[in-house]
Amino acid sequence: MSDLEKAAREAVDAADNSQQLALIMAALQAQQLTQQQTPPPPPAPRQSGGAAKWIGIGVGGSVFLLTVALSAIAVAISAVALTVCLLVLRSMWTDMKKGR
Repeated sequence: MSDLEKAAREAVDAADNSQQLALIMAALQAQQLTQQQTPPPPPAPRQSGGAAKWIGIGVGGSVFLLTVALSAIAVAISAVALTVCLLVLRSMWTDMKKGR
């Protein structure tokens, strides 16, 4: 075999070798891509009694706010009554000091 034939054979072997390496690289990349894919997230749990729950929250909130409003009215009435009582007592005190 001459040097030219040896070089040609080595060139053919190198070309075959690079094709095999390219196929191996493609297979490895395909494997990596399939391993990188994340599984889909689990489905969200179903919520039961959604409407009834919100109706209950609405009714409970309304009752709570009504209680707060009535308490505020009671405090206001108590403040007015206390003010009137103090004014009357002050008036009586000044009358007693003047000697009436």
